[in-house]
Amino acid sequence: MRTIAIAGASLAGLSTARALRERGFDGRLVVVGDEPHRPYDRPPLSKEFLAGAMSAADLALESDDEDLDADWRLGRRAVALVPALRTVELDSGERIVCDGVVLATGARARRLPGPALAGVHTLRTLDDAIALRADLVAGARLVVIGAGFIGAEVASTARGLGLTVTVVEQQAVPLAGPLGAELGALCAALHGDHGVELITGAGVAALAGTDRVRSVHLTDGRELPADVVVVGVGAVPNTEWLAGSGLDAARGVRTDARCATAIPSVVAAGDCAVAHNPFAGAEIRLEHWTNALEQPATAAATLLGHEPVPSTRAPYFWSDQYGTRLQFAGHRRDGDRTEIVDGDPATRRFTAVYRRGDRPVAVFAMNQPKIFGRWRRELSAAPEPVAQP
Repeated sequence: MRTIAIAGASLAGLSTARALRERGFDGRLVVVGDEPHRPYDRPPLSKEFLAGAMSAADLALESDDEDLDADWRLGRRAVALVPALRTVELDSGERIVCDGVVLATGARARRLPGPALAGVHTLRTLDDAIALRADLVAGARLVVIGAGFIGAEVASTARGLGLTVTVVEQQAVPLAGPLGAELGALCAALHGDHGVELITGAGVAALAGTDRVRSVHLTDGRELPADVVVVGVGAVPNTEWLAGSGLDAARGVRTDARCATAIPSVVAAGDCAVAHNPFAGAEIRLEHWTNALEQPATAAATLLGHEPVPSTRAPYFWSDQYGTRLQFAGHRRDGDRTEIVDGDPATRRFTAVYRRGDRPVAVFAMNQPKIFGRWRRELSAAPEPVAQP
């Protein structure tokens, strides 16, 4: 294997390139990224960068002295994978002939249907964050559509900048999917604690305005005045370009626990991959920073023919909202029992453990990082992965 192409130049792509070099690959490495920027850190986009506390330079993922000896194709999109010809085709018309391919194209923010209006934003990229930051002016009225982690973090940042903020969530309880209704409701209470109006159980019927957004019409008939709107309703894996390749990529690129796809010498990692997760005992697509950092080590080993060791560590993510640190590890399913093991939810400082029978399968903490860390290690040290019934 002398040439490897990595489709995707964000954290998962960069982490795979590093892992390949660390494992001794000294051939040609071509990294393709649809953004013009070198790899950067995304989590601060909705927090420190949006608040003006970090610059674009602060987001850089590469150190000043790092040299992966890679051939970077930035500002270019991969548009086709042709396994029979061992090529990755770019939107420029260039065809990269390679012996191995890493699929790390990530995901993009979902958008609402309807005409494009000024003042309506999604937040996924550095350019998205730059455009949104220019609109977050003190005193402006912001409507955030979606009370997931990105929406909640944007609401928190905007409130700190002096905006009037309303959050609209279609579900009755925000974050009920990942956290369950009980803990989702406790997280939702943070909005009210900080003067942000939260509207639940209502969808968005339309955005109104001529050239710029003026208001948000809800399905229950209400109209919310808006100078700025942020749409935070999830993400879609960037896999359409793989149509015709022979890969199962309808909801993300399907892989086994080794990151191997159905095509030899093609692996996938990061937000675009639906991988068998040993801890969860199921195929899941993880849109978490930690997964994009760690999973590429397995992908690189598989691609080079080394014996990979799929991680059995519990999936992990965190969120910072209104000065509160939220942390979650594990894999929750409906029916799991929740127990507060330390602290008091009323004080916004507590740790909760999810149990399936007598066994802990996940842990959530609000403002208790040390106690959370101990429980997280216990989950990761479980003797066997959590299996589906």
